[in-house]
Amino acid sequence: MARRKISTTIYITPEQDELLKLLNQKTRVPVAEYIRQGIDLVLEKYKSALPGQTSFDDLR
Repeated sequence: MARRKISTTIYITPEQDELLKLLNQKTRVPVAEYIRQGIDLVLEKYKSALPGQTSFDDLR
């Protein structure tokens, strides 16, 4: 079952747009999916800056 998605607006450079469209044409994966994957990568990279429980490893 697909998860509900929230609509939002983003601004990208013309170069990013062109490359995403080329990638879409080659793979048939929607541009929105690549953008969601990019967001997931950023969230993973900066997860220590997000609020949440501190683990014992974080205390060292």
